[in-house]
Amino acid sequence: MKNQDFQLSEETAWCPGCGNFPLRVALQQAVQELELNPDNVVISSGIGQAAKMPHYIETNGFNGLHGRSLPPAVGIKIANKNLTVIVESGDGCTYGEGGNHILHNIRRNVDLIHLVHNNQIYGLTKGQASPTTGTENRTGVQPYGITAEPFHPVKFAVGMGASFVGRGFVGNKEHLVELIKQAVGHRGYALIDILQPCVSFNKVNSYRWYKERVYQLPDDYPANNYQTAQEKAQEWGEKIPLGIIYREEKPIFHDRFDFLGEKPLVEQPVSPRNIEPLLSEFS
Repeated sequence: MKNQDFQLSEETAWCPGCGNFPLRVALQQAVQELELNPDNVVISSGIGQAAKMPHYIETNGFNGLHGRSLPPAVGIKIANKNLTVIVESGDGCTYGEGGNHILHNIRRNVDLIHLVHNNQIYGLTKGQASPTTGTENRTGVQPYGITAEPFHPVKFAVGMGASFVGRGFVGNKEHLVELIKQAVGHRGYALIDILQPCVSFNKVNSYRWYKERVYQLPDDYPANNYQTAQEKAQEWGEKIPLGIIYREEKPIFHDRFDFLGEKPLVEQPVSPRNIEPLLSEFS
């Protein structure tokens, strides 16, 4: 692995101090330590500050529509199962506009790594509440506070039976690097909800706020125990667990289709079917 592999762009449109910067470094370190080939890695994203990641790290990238980071990623993985497909999106893009996609991808268990930049605010569009914004927040659009209960992604994903559910924090880089590496090695849909401050628009959930609350799950934590995972998924507020909350080995999307299990679709011969019998029905 060459040192320049997965090179980081020097120019970004992120604010100074943005939590996206350490996340980008952690992602680069993880894929380098795994000795992945940049030619065989694809980053798929939607729209938002998090979704700019394909612009800032040197590998294959797809930048799509807001909330639509998962559909092209699924299509890419189905077309070529040998690629490592990483989805990068924010809390609004994933849990708001893209909520239907994450729900059904958990059901299908497509073999993807999904890194969600969760800063509990819409950063690109100047600070309105996202699905994960807490009720203690006030924004320029919600001056009287947040009236809807916040969405809890880890609780949701564990409840849906996602095959890999993790939580990371950009203030603990080495832990986040190992978490990403575990997700890449998992066979199935791997969701990591990553806590990362928005220093411009979220004045509540700061680096200090997170550091006073997060803790790492111990090495002997039974990540394959569903009941324990449900209990840990309930923790939010004064104590917030980091690590692999739940992990389960189960069939992935490709296992359910024989023609996908043989070799990648892009390597399979294309031979149009004989449509004469069909045409004869209309003659």
